[in-house]
Amino acid sequence: MTTPVQAWLQGSAYAVLLVFAITLIILAKTENIAIERVRTAAVDSVTPLLEMANRPVVVISDTIETAQNYVALKSENEELRRQNENLRRWQITAAKLQGENASLRGMLNLSSEVKPNVTTARVIADQGGAFVRSVIVNVGSLDGITKGQAALTGLGLAGRVAEVGRHSARVVLISDISSRVPVFVGSERYRAVMVGDNSPSPSLLYLDQDAAVKLGDIVYTSGQGGGFVPGLPVGVVHSLSETSLKIRPYTDWSDIEFLRLEDYAVSQNLDVLYSDSGAEGLQ
Repeated sequence: MTTPVQAWLQGSAYAVLLVFAITLIILAKTENIAIERVRTAAVDSVTPLLEMANRPVVVISDTIETAQNYVALKSENEELRRQNENLRRWQITAAKLQGENASLRGMLNLSSEVKPNVTTARVIADQGGAFVRSVIVNVGSLDGITKGQAALTGLGLAGRVAEVGRHSARVVLISDISSRVPVFVGSERYRAVMVGDNSPSPSLLYLDQDAAVKLGDIVYTSGQGGGFVPGLPVGVVHSLSETSLKIRPYTDWSDIEFLRLEDYAVSQNLDVLYSDSGAEGLQ
């Protein structure tokens, strides 16, 4: 049985514990606020010091970034300068070629209005071998192709139509051993005959002994013999010796996929320009 004293002690204990708990809560809250204030004040006080300590790091970092940007910009500037120089060289080359073209047209009395009938043909067979340099194209007489038409790539003269079927034609290349093309050489227009020898580089024959031919001289058709119109680009002189002169054609023999067959309606003299084998029956 609980006495009054025990009951009072129990009630007092609960009250004391309650007050103690409330006090602890208040103290804890007060302590947190105080600690936060102290921490904030401490951070505020050392912030200038932290900024001063971090300033060299920032400066070094900015310096490194600036140096990296400078190197990158310098490299980019050098690349742009190289590209600009290349463009200037191409511009000069284009202007030079334009002038040479105009000069050649003037010397050859060519009219810029003369335009051929052009047929684009795909090469469907290469008849290259030990004794023949010719290709078969997928156009023929039904497409308006006639014997003797000039065959060109996008770079220069490749050959001429030697045989014509209804749906196909054979083009003998200028490198073929039967090929004979009258040409002019260089700005002095030295007369010569370009002769195929089944190699990638045809030869120049019948040059005048006084002809001062130089490496790099441009070779183009002269129009003599009635086979080609004058002024078709052929190639450049790339080899000189006492016994031979070789031409590097503009046409890339390893990459002939399409040919442009041009009909200038000129007279044809295949007996002079080609020793044709006379094969017939292309269909």
